[in-house]
Amino acid sequence: MPYDVIVVGAGSAGCVAAAELYRRGVGRVLVLEAGSSDFHPLVAMPMGLTWLIGSRRDWALKTAPQEAAGGRAIGVPRGKMVGGSGSINSMVWFRGRAADFDAWSVEGWSGSEVEPAFEAVEEKLLPQQMQNTHALTQGLQAMLPSNSGVPNPDRESAGVFSHNMKGGRRNSSARAFLRQYDIPVTTGAAVDRLTWRGDRVAGVKLTDGTKIDAAKGVVLAAGSIMSPAILMRSGIGPKVALQKLGITVRVDAPELGENLHDHPGFGLHFEGAGTGYGLEPAQWWRWARAPFDLLARRGPLASPTVEGGAFFNARGDDAEPDVQSHFIPFHLDHRGKKYSMKSGYFADVCLCRPQSRGALSLASADPNTAPVIDLGLFREARDLDTLAEGVGRLRQLLERADFGARRGREVGPAAGLSGDALKDVIRNRAGTAYHPVGTCRMGSDAGAVVTPRLAVQGTQGVWVADAAVMPKVTSANTNAPSMMIGWKGAEMIAGDLS
Repeated sequence: MPYDVIVVGAGSAGCVAAAELYRRGVGRVLVLEAGSSDFHPLVAMPMGLTWLIGSRRDWALKTAPQEAAGGRAIGVPRGKMVGGSGSINSMVWFRGRAADFDAWSVEGWSGSEVEPAFEAVEEKLLPQQMQNTHALTQGLQAMLPSNSGVPNPDRESAGVFSHNMKGGRRNSSARAFLRQYDIPVTTGAAVDRLTWRGDRVAGVKLTDGTKIDAAKGVVLAAGSIMSPAILMRSGIGPKVALQKLGITVRVDAPELGENLHDHPGFGLHFEGAGTGYGLEPAQWWRWARAPFDLLARRGPLASPTVEGGAFFNARGDDAEPDVQSHFIPFHLDHRGKKYSMKSGYFADVCLCRPQSRGALSLASADPNTAPVIDLGLFREARDLDTLAEGVGRLRQLLERADFGARRGREVGPAAGLSGDALKDVIRNRAGTAYHPVGTCRMGSDAGAVVTPRLAVQGTQGVWVADAAVMPKVTSANTNAPSMMIGWKGAEMIAGDLS
């Protein structure tokens, strides 16, 4: 059938973009999703993410060896289904700081200019602070003096996080936006590359050879890993690198794939009988009744795992927060065992505004070969310094938390360590918050991959509308900003097509 606009990727941004493009009357919209449907009980169930990550509904990517992080290949979970990573995440909802968007220095994307888009998205999703949290999570509010109990990246604060859940279920952009309209969605449709008619995009070619035309254009919303990979296979990217792979160069875009970064993080593990959720024998009765508790929107299965946390300054010098902590009231084994007959809890430290940068590149022109993902972790030494300082401050703040008899002891992986010894462990154990951004940076300068209106430079009829366009990562979880980009991007694209 003839389509006007094809949206590639039914993730957090793509579902919003498709719904808004349809609502704004651009014509027939088709959504292509490489993965499967999200109609699965584990997707709806908040705690289901613990089984979904690493499953066939996860791209389960890995980085290239990270030179400054112990030479390790680090996991990069990405949702491979409708809803994208918004179908396997912990649903934490933060816009970020207004200053984050001001710092992008991109026309139309300042803090005040993105606020209406956030409001429109939140009107649909209705994020709110979680109810029926674990007693440990409730005790986080005491971590910081003069604390309102509403965590905010603009100030030192701690407490229960807000989540995009509705009726005790995951409320992804697929549920809140895409399914509100009669928009066709084709699953199992992995895009190889764009097709062209002169300098203008004609549509897409799938990995099985199928070609689908788009009369008005294609919106890439496949995320910071797949959106740039599709552009590169389509002949847009660093000229020399593409030529080495035998790809005909259409647009020499040296910065495409550059600027890749994420929130690096390092976690503290605590154990103790009667502390957090766990498989200790004394809690077996709780797990036996967990399915029934889920119906009442309480208990472990109703938890998105990351129930709360904090924002604070790593060095405690009264400056603005530069780290975020995610608190999980579940026992997570610090040795990596999936199941352990213990009780405990977990809290991490993640850099809000990392300085290190990496890059994404193609290993092959074959779309079935994963791209090379280099997050550049700790390439800038100050990132490691701040993370280590943040671990020390987090320990102090957790001592103030109102955990009562549920308080556990830190057991690893760096219990009791500080200074250079702590930094060594961080290098060899740190991961990320699964927030990759930046590979299709937007801007008004010649080096920007996309314009402030998200059009790919040097092309006609191609846009990117996902976290890949962020010049800098926001100071908290990126699901909300990704949806904002989808909404605001659709507004701009629809205006350009009118």
